[in-house]
Amino acid sequence: MTEPLAEIKALTALLNRYGHAYHVLDEPIVPDSEYDRLYRQLVALETQHPQARQADSPTLRVGGAPLPELKEIAHRVAMLSLDNAFSDEDAIDFDRRVRELLQEDQIEYSLEPKLDGLAMSLRYEAGMLVYAATRGDGSTGEDVTHTIRTIASIPLSLMGPEIPAVLEVRGEVFMPRAGFFAYNQRMRETGGKEFANPRNAAAGSIRQLDPKAAASRPLAFYAYGLGEHSKPIASTHSDTLRALADFGLPVYSGVRTAVGVTGLLDYYREIGNARASLAFDIDGVVYKVNRLDWQIELGFVSRAPRWAIAHKFPAEEALTTLLAVDLQVGRTGSITPVARLAPVSVGGVTVSNATLHNFDEIARKDVRVGDTVVVRRAGDVIPEVARVVLERRAENAPPTPIPTACPVCGSALARLDDGAVWRCSANVENCSGQLKGALRHFASRKAFDIEGLGDELIEQLVERGLLRSYADIFSLTLPQLAGLERMAEKSAQNVIDAIEKAKQTTLERVLYAIGIRDVGENTAKQLNRHFGNLAAIAGADLASLQAVQDIGPIVAGRIHSFFADPKSMQMIGQMQMAGVRWSEGAPKAPQEGPLLGKSIVLTGTLASMTRDQAQAKLEALGAKMSDSVSKKTSMLIAGAKAGSKLSKASELGVQVLDEAAFLALLDSHADALSGAAGVSQAPAPLEQAPKAATPVQTELF
Repeated sequence: MTEPLAEIKALTALLNRYGHAYHVLDEPIVPDSEYDRLYRQLVALETQHPQARQADSPTLRVGGAPLPELKEIAHRVAMLSLDNAFSDEDAIDFDRRVRELLQEDQIEYSLEPKLDGLAMSLRYEAGMLVYAATRGDGSTGEDVTHTIRTIASIPLSLMGPEIPAVLEVRGEVFMPRAGFFAYNQRMRETGGKEFANPRNAAAGSIRQLDPKAAASRPLAFYAYGLGEHSKPIASTHSDTLRALADFGLPVYSGVRTAVGVTGLLDYYREIGNARASLAFDIDGVVYKVNRLDWQIELGFVSRAPRWAIAHKFPAEEALTTLLAVDLQVGRTGSITPVARLAPVSVGGVTVSNATLHNFDEIARKDVRVGDTVVVRRAGDVIPEVARVVLERRAENAPPTPIPTACPVCGSALARLDDGAVWRCSANVENCSGQLKGALRHFASRKAFDIEGLGDELIEQLVERGLLRSYADIFSLTLPQLAGLERMAEKSAQNVIDAIEKAKQTTLERVLYAIGIRDVGENTAKQLNRHFGNLAAIAGADLASLQAVQDIGPIVAGRIHSFFADPKSMQMIGQMQMAGVRWSEGAPKAPQEGPLLGKSIVLTGTLASMTRDQAQAKLEALGAKMSDSVSKKTSMLIAGAKAGSKLSKASELGVQVLDEAAFLALLDSHADALSGAAGVSQAPAPLEQAPKAATPVQTELF
């Protein structure tokens, strides 16, 4: 018995320490997946050796102890957590158990996402909010009424004639992704403390002693159930949520019902596919028996209801080892450090590489080779090293050095006007790393769109000396391509055909493709509309360039310098000699429309449509699209994961619309859009973030 007892004691102590860091200090040490793994290990051991269970085992309680600085509040009805399902089989077993206990053939369930925030209980008496409390240990929570009152979406008084005399509303406080990224950006710029993720941002904000600190952070709330209530408000869970919405409480609009386990799994996959595009973080879905009388009949086990379960998504954070820091050279010479990792599954995908962003981030996080690191991934976003588990660091591990020379060509590195970015000082023709990046950009979809000319092919062509400039692409021959590794004659012919097709293009694509720094597709479009032909752009002085919509002195200087370089004009001439032709003459800009003359920037991910679709709709309404935020910007459309552009817009006082307000704007101009050729109406989004305490601006024109 000695060995299991020692193992149970060690696991209990370790999990309690991790729980304290997570729940009390708001400084998580390990990702949820690691905690869940250890927790399941402890449950298995305690099941085999129940007499060895410790009095402070985390399996005997829910959550962490209240903070000593906050007043304690006893929950009239315990706030218990949910058991977890980690596979389809677990969900099937849950449905089987429910049917057997109720002796029913089919069960109707209420289905909803599992929000990744801070569980909250709001107590209303006579329709007025009297206090708010965190979950705490399930029996006693922390009084956070002073910070909850700062969340604009939580009503201080309820609406309607049938409000119970006592109504405890259970729900989740969370921070929408756009607000989280904007807040962390401000902290980086001011030297403040960043949050590890939106969940901890919500928990840390609510536990502030000063309500002004919480009020400055964009928090939101969704109700998902009841605690104590003096009279019934519905007979099913789904109708309960509708009643709460009628009372004026925010409720997630995507809750639905389904009969049978097939409906549960279909919903799990649907929400999982939409997860990356949601405006807030979730870590699974929740299945609840819908009939409340059946919930009462099923009752509870020691720490969770029998009538509900959380079906968790695969972990989007995981622990692994940093094996090396490699350096990548971009098309503008920027040096990006990349983490080479021991392969690990994150969110169902095996990750072996992750971004480290830049050397300032490496120093701030103190990332060192050999460290145990937390890797984070969200949807299709590039995985990143989120933080280091310092307690697992080897003694005398050396800091990661900042390189002094380009890893490709050996030229000196310089820290230029980009602050955190180091760049190779060589020209593109003298650095094959820059050349490969430039060629990849040139062949990309929004540039010359040369299908089949991808990374591996460009790598071989550059290494063999067959590509030394953009113009060389248009002189490639079938024998040259067919002679490369893993390139059959059929594949080679497809690339030749794609190159031939790409020779007929537009001036906008040419301006974007040739890689002038900070000239994105929208700036290229504005240059074309303003000047109408390449000769006029190449001959424009700085003042003329700055007269173009959203082009300031820095970008104007880069455009002017590019065309003043004889090598640039020589390269363009070589492309023409190889048969490249582009249409000139500025496309006719809209002469009317409700957004005529408005400069608009898109940032982040939209759930309801692609960025291209959104841009087409805005242009159909007369807007001018821009790649960067400036004082000339009329509006920023901010989707999920909006970053530095949202922060800059806030600093400049630029009007900001979240996706809900953007869709409302499109809907208000539906007649104008229906008359625009090729522009379809926006489908209804799955969900947008509710209004936050410090809301994004949503005024329409």
